[in-house]
Amino acid sequence: MLTKNRTVLQNFAEAIQHEWLETNGLGGWAGSSVIGANTRRYHGLLVAADLSLSKRMVLLSKMDETIVTVQPGDPDNSDSNESRYELGVNLYANHAIQPNGNDYLDGFSKELFPQWDYEVNGIKLKKTIAMVHGENTVLIIYDVLEAPQPFTLELLPLMAGRDHHSLAHEGPEMHWHVDFENGVFHNQPDGRTDVFISIPGSAYRHSPQWYHNFQYIVEQYRGLDHTEDLFNHGVFSVELQQGDSLGIIVSTENPEGKNAHELLTKENMRRQLLISHQPDDETFELLTLAADQFIVKKGGSFKTIIAGYHWLTDWGRDTLISLPGLCLSTGRFEDAKRILAVFAKSVSMGMLPNHFNDADQEQEFDGADTTLWYFIAVNKYLEVTGDKTFILTEVLPVLKNIIDWHYNGTRHGIRVTDDGLLMAGEPGQQLTWMDAKMGQAIASRIGKPVELQALWYNALRIFAELLQLNGQEDDAGMLNMSADRVRKSFGQQFWYVEGNYLYDNIDRKGEKIAEFRPNQLFAISLPFPLIEGDKAKVVLQQVTDHLYTPVGLKTLPNADPEYLPIHPEGEIRDLSYHDGMAWSWLLGPYVDAIMRTNGRERALEVINNFKYHLNETCIGSIAEVFEAEPPYHPRGCIAHACAVAELLRVIKDYQLYDIKMVKAAVKIEAVSASL
Repeated sequence: MLTKNRTVLQNFAEAIQHEWLETNGLGGWAGSSVIGANTRRYHGLLVAADLSLSKRMVLLSKMDETIVTVQPGDPDNSDSNESRYELGVNLYANHAIQPNGNDYLDGFSKELFPQWDYEVNGIKLKKTIAMVHGENTVLIIYDVLEAPQPFTLELLPLMAGRDHHSLAHEGPEMHWHVDFENGVFHNQPDGRTDVFISIPGSAYRHSPQWYHNFQYIVEQYRGLDHTEDLFNHGVFSVELQQGDSLGIIVSTENPEGKNAHELLTKENMRRQLLISHQPDDETFELLTLAADQFIVKKGGSFKTIIAGYHWLTDWGRDTLISLPGLCLSTGRFEDAKRILAVFAKSVSMGMLPNHFNDADQEQEFDGADTTLWYFIAVNKYLEVTGDKTFILTEVLPVLKNIIDWHYNGTRHGIRVTDDGLLMAGEPGQQLTWMDAKMGQAIASRIGKPVELQALWYNALRIFAELLQLNGQEDDAGMLNMSADRVRKSFGQQFWYVEGNYLYDNIDRKGEKIAEFRPNQLFAISLPFPLIEGDKAKVVLQQVTDHLYTPVGLKTLPNADPEYLPIHPEGEIRDLSYHDGMAWSWLLGPYVDAIMRTNGRERALEVINNFKYHLNETCIGSIAEVFEAEPPYHPRGCIAHACAVAELLRVIKDYQLYDIKMVKAAVKIEAVSASL
C-alpha cells in the first residue's frame, strides 16, 4: 500500500506535487492532486472519453464537501450553534488557498483504489473514489467511521463541461437547467453531454452561480493559460451518522437502479483478479494495476494501449514497445493477440501507423522504427503463449510484406542500402522515438540511426525463425544470410574507436555522428544482440557512468555542450526532451543489457533504486521523463505506458522480485479474457 501522512498532506506546496489517477478502460479518467486541489486543466472528477479516444470531456471538475454539525443552543430558546468544516481545497488568484480542507486530512492511501481519511471535530470519515471499468462512471463512497452525533454532509459540484485541452470561462454556453428526483441530479453542462449525479437520501438546493479564477499551477509552469471558471448548479445535503456509508454515482449514463456499493464490489473483484495470478511482490502488483490503466477499448470493438495520461492517445510505437510488459508479463494474452491482429490489418507499403486517427482520417505512417517493434512484440508473444497458429497464419504473411517493402523502399526514404543496413529519413520528418519537435524535428537523425539497425537486424532474425518454424528452410537460410550481412556491416561502421562506444547515427553523406546517447543500448538489449562480449560490457559501463540516473537514462551526458538537464517553461521545453532529460522507459533495455553481461545484483539494484518513485507524482504509476539532475523532478505525462511496461517486463523476465515476498512456488496463468 502506498501512503501519504498528514504531515505531507497538510503542507500545500508539497501535497500538490502528488496526484492520484483512476481510469475506466475507455480512455476516460478521474484525477487530481492528493488533497483535491486541481493543478492541471486535465484534472477532473469525471473526464469522459468517446469511443474513438479522440475526444475527452472534463464534465465534473470536482465536488467539494462540507461537514456541518449542530450543537443544541440555550434550552430556553430555539437557537443552535452551527459549525461548518470545509474539506475542499482550491487555489485562486494571488496564491489564495480557499478553503484549506487539507487541514482535516489525516491520511491518503492507494492500494486498489485511492482513499482519504478525514478527521473533523471527532468525526472520522473515509472517502474512496473508483471508476467503473467500461463506463464513464465514477463512484465516491463516504464511510462514517466515527461520529459523536449526527451531522450533515454538503456536496458542491463544480462543472467544467469542456474539452480536456481547453479551459472554461463564464459564458452563456453553460446550461443551467437541471432535473432532480429521488436523489438523482441530471444536467447537460455543454447542452449535449449528460451528467447524472446519484446521491441516495439527499436533498438538493438549486442556487446556480459561477466560481471564478481557479488557478492551475502546473499549466502556469508550462507557460500555458492557467485560469478557469467553474459552474455550480446547486448544493446537495445528506444526513449521516456513525456507521453510515454513502455511495455516490457520477456518470454519463442514467444510474437508475444501480447501487454504488455493488458497483464498487464488482470493480474490486475485477482488480483483485488482475493481481491474483501474479507473484506476491508488492512492486509487481502495483505495476500490474498501473498497466490496466493503459489497456482500453477503442471503437467499441478492439483493444489498444493509451501511451500516457493525460493527453496522449494510442501511438503505434508506444503500443508495440508496451505490449510485452503490459499484456504478456501480466497474463493478458488475449488482449495482446487482439492488438497484434489489429496491427496486422493496418500495414500500408510495409509500414504500420505510428498514430491511429479516426476512421475518416488518414493514418500517420511517420515512424521508421514502429514497424520493426512489431517484430519484437510478435516474437515475445510467441515465446510466452506458444500460439503458432495465429502467428503463422495471420502474422507471418504480414511480416513478409514488411520485409519486402523495406528492401524495395517505402515512405520517407526508408530502404535497405547496399551494405544491408537500413536508411531512413527526409527533411522535416522525425522517424525515431526521439521525435520531439519545435517547428521542426529537434533531433532529425536522418540516415542510419543505431537503434534502427538493431531493430532491423532483429526483424530479420525473427522472420527467419518463423520461416523455419513454418517449414520454409531455404527462405529462412536466405534471411539469416541477410542478417549476417547486417551484423558485419554494423561492426565495421558503428564502433567509435576513440570513444569506445557506438555512433548514434551515420547520416546520408556517410558522416558518423558521435553523440553519446542511450540508443546504442538496443544493440545489446534486443533478443538478437549486434554486439556482445567485451564491447558490450564497455558500452554498458559507459552508459552507466554517463547516462544512468535512479529514474531513467539521460538522453545526453553532462559533458555534451547541448546538454539541457532541466525542463524549461514554454515551447522551449521540447528542446530538453532528447538533449538531457532522463526517460524512465529506458531502464528496460538498460536492465536487459545488464543481464546480458551477468549482472543480476546490479539489475536488482536498478529496480530497487527506482521504487521510491511509485509513491510520488502519480501515486502507483510512473512518469514519462525526469529532469536529469537531483532531485530528478518528474515531467511530461504523469503516467507513461512504456515506462510501466518496461519495468514489468524486466522484473518478470528476470525474476527481479523482492526475494522476501516471493512465494515458494508461483504459477502464472493467463488472466480471463473478460477483464
